[in-house]
Amino acid sequence: MELKDTLLKTGTTTMGVICKDGVVLATESQATMGYYVASKEATKLFKVLDNLGMTISGGVADCQQIVRTLQALLRIRKLELNKEIDVKSAVQLVAVLLFQNRMFPYLSMLLVGGYDRFGPHLYTLDPFGSILEEKKFASVGSGSVVGIGVLENRYHPNMTVEEGIQLVRAAVDAARKRDTASGGPLQIATITKKGFELIKSN
Repeated sequence: MELKDTLLKTGTTTMGVICKDGVVLATESQATMGYYVASKEATKLFKVLDNLGMTISGGVADCQQIVRTLQALLRIRKLELNKEIDVKSAVQLVAVLLFQNRMFPYLSMLLVGGYDRFGPHLYTLDPFGSILEEKKFASVGSGSVVGIGVLENRYHPNMTVEEGIQLVRAAVDAARKRDTASGGPLQIATITKKGFELIKSN
């Protein structure tokens, strides 16, 4: 019997929305390996600092390693500076971590959202460390092609965080219904001048 290499496809839906008073990050909780649902309670949304959060999509181990490394480095930096880290500075550090491993890249697509003295921010980063600053919203993962349509249709510039929560609920729910790799409970976080707050819902 000949053994052949097979590619196990994974998928997810993560998204972020810029609001006038903060940022909303959201994802679902299903982890898949091909057609197999490995977990319906996978954590895909992380608090990095009090003013910074991240969603992950891609290889779970790779993404978790990025999160752990970033949390450690930024906490050390915060102690050195004795103040909150600007979101842009934190994102540039993520980009360096990704770029220095570009020959053996982390299998990841990341969303980083945060709030600092300059207001709310949202960035997407690819496996090689490219940084794209989003001015309205962003979505990555296999279900993003469904969710982005809801975001495009319902987003408006003066949206509040509460409105943003309702928008991402609708967008992720649409992806859960149409993308087989997306499912499980929603994970939602808001990041405002009050800090990071995690909200979990079905």
